[in-house]
This record gives sequence, structure tokens and C-alpha cells, in this order.
Amino acid sequence: MESQRTPTSPPTPRSSSAASEGVGPPTPRTAEELLALSQVDLYQLFRRSKPGEVPAGRGRGTPIFFPGTAATKPAANVFGTLVWRGKVFRPEKAELSNMISILGISAIRARTYHQESWFDGRDCIVLDYSETSRVCGWVRDEIREVRPGLYLGLVYGRGRFFGGRRLLDVTFALSFPRASGTD
Repeated sequence: MESQRTPTSPPTPRSSSAASEGVGPPTPRTAEELLALSQVDLYQLFRRSKPGEVPAGRGRGTPIFFPGTAATKPAANVFGTLVWRGKVFRPEKAELSNMISILGISAIRARTYHQESWFDGRDCIVLDYSETSRVCGWVRDEIREVRPGLYLGLVYGRGRFFGGRRLLDVTFALSFPRASGTD
């Protein structure tokens, strides 16, 4: 069961060197294409991606539950419409807030910074809720840019309930508008 893994022993379906050489699925162009990937492919994509810069502005969120199954897209549509719409990043303040509910209410803040990933020890952008949220203080997200304007995120639970820290079976995408003429 994926959620039982510790960040010191992330899933390794292929060798890390193979992943960094581009072995695995082609890089998706959109969040919609991420929904077609398996959990193994999503981990490989995260592993071979670079963190990029902390994004700025509003990123449309796409939750990825049950990756690689027929339930992935319907779950993303329901949860992504009713519960979590995305995040608004303010890199000048090193923080973000989540857009929640069908109304896109700005709530649940987090600090943002670069740090080593708990997943593979390489640089990532951390979304840290521990000092900013009573509701989600147990959450740590890590994101990397898989394509300009498209980030893939992993979610960790931390604290006594999670045995210190645990990679959860939840991934997500953030899509940011790109300047015209860029790829």
C-alpha cells in the first residue's frame, strides 16, 4: 500500500538513473494528460523533473486520486469542482493560499520555499502548512515543474498519526497560464 511507505524509501519501480535519463512516460502537456498516468508513472515524472521557480499567481488545481484507473477523471472533476480549485502563490511573501469550495474562497495558507524532497533528496518546492494552518498543519506538499506552467505535486502527512511522515496516495497538478509564444 503506497501510503505505508516512508519518504526515506519512496517507490522505486525503475532505477533513479533510468528516470533521470528520461525513461518512462512522455512528459504530459496538460493536467488532463496527467490524469491518464499510473501512480508509478507519476512518481517517475516527479523524480525526473526539476523544481523550477516558485510559481506566481493563480494555479488551477487538478487533484489526482486513484491514478491510472477509470475513477481518476470523475474523482478529479468532482473534488476539483466542489472542494479544491487550486492555489494562489505570492512568491514575494513566500506564501500561498488554497482556493476551496465551488466559490474558490481563499483559505488554508502555507509557506513556500526550496528544500530537499522527502521523496528523493533532490531540490523541490515545499508547500509547508505546519506554521500557518490549524486545519492542515499536518500536511507538507512538494511540487516540481514538469513542463513550463505545469507542476506536479506529492502530498505528505506528518506527525504521530503518520509515524513521523508518510507519503500519501494523493497527487495533484497545478496549471498556470503561460506567456503566449512559449512552449
